[in-house]
Amino acid sequence: MTGNRPQRPQQPNRPNRPSSASSSNPELAPKPYEFVSFPKERPNLQRPVGHDKYLSDRLHGTLHLTLKVQTSLHVSTGVVVMGSDIGSRIPLIKTMIQGVDQKLSIGGSSLKGCIRSVYEAITNSTLAVVTSKYVKDNKYPTERLPCRNKEQLCPASRVFGALDWQGLLDFNDAKCESMGFSTGFMPSLYRPRPDESSAYFIQGRVAGRKFYYHTIRAIDKGQNAGIPVQQAAREYTFKTELHFKNLLPEELGTLLIVLGQDAKNPIALKVGGGKPIGMGTMTVTVEKIEQPQNLQQRYSSYHLNDSDELTGDKLKKFIQENIQTADSSRLIQKPQLEELTAVLRYPTDREPPSGMY
Repeated sequence: MTGNRPQRPQQPNRPNRPSSASSSNPELAPKPYEFVSFPKERPNLQRPVGHDKYLSDRLHGTLHLTLKVQTSLHVSTGVVVMGSDIGSRIPLIKTMIQGVDQKLSIGGSSLKGCIRSVYEAITNSTLAVVTSKYVKDNKYPTERLPCRNKEQLCPASRVFGALDWQGLLDFNDAKCESMGFSTGFMPSLYRPRPDESSAYFIQGRVAGRKFYYHTIRAIDKGQNAGIPVQQAAREYTFKTELHFKNLLPEELGTLLIVLGQDAKNPIALKVGGGKPIGMGTMTVTVEKIEQPQNLQQRYSSYHLNDSDELTGDKLKKFIQENIQTADSSRLIQKPQLEELTAVLRYPTDREPPSGMY
């Protein structure tokens, strides 16, 4: 009877997953990611500065940012809609956030997570997100588990927030300057399978923080083979504002390095889905910084003084001074910064990975 049982048909657009042997062979399928190691010393846990007042010896203000798409970008809402509902000829399509003005948007939480992951990697910080299975199996170094005591926080948690602590940065959604969108066709991507690759572990513990390389382009499988996604195409630009308060100069300088403002470490962000196939590369330009010189006057007037806005040469000088302060401080971990720059360096001549998806 078993010989007459019909075979299960293969799902469309779902290729056979490569075996673990072939996927671990660098000649057949070079991995599109690398790990940034953990610092050897334990994180320096301290009490955060607080939100009750603006401190005169710390920095406060707003970064006005332009984010430029270098490879196609898709930040999924998790919703699939009829293409006709959003002005597409595709029958069904995975969506991004799109406002009533028909302009795409990147959620502030997506930007915060992307930027925080890099800040964590180059400072001696704990992990913000962990896999419960590996916590249970003791795969993480104990000192890298997320901060749970708001009185004892690592460098990244003090700036970005932790359990019961809001943090010192406020992220706004990034709004696209262009109306409409493009349609891309992503290959089917499998979830990571750490248990099948020795690259994920060193002596039974996780190897570090995982980052995907930038590539010169993203893979698009075409309408007949790919999954339709609403996306921002290359050269689209987004605008956003990032508010900061009570930051030390080295903390702001480290943030500016993460945003790609250090000529010695020219890195770009990786945002959204499709990172293994080259999607989501964005470069950042700091257009201006609002930095109130007199906080009392700032909150008693509707208007900013000219001295409160840094642009042009003043802006460049301010950025470089804070980056130099960060570079000479103990906050930045030099080995980890070098490892991360090797992965996130942009521009790049790296091709996207070939192979089956």
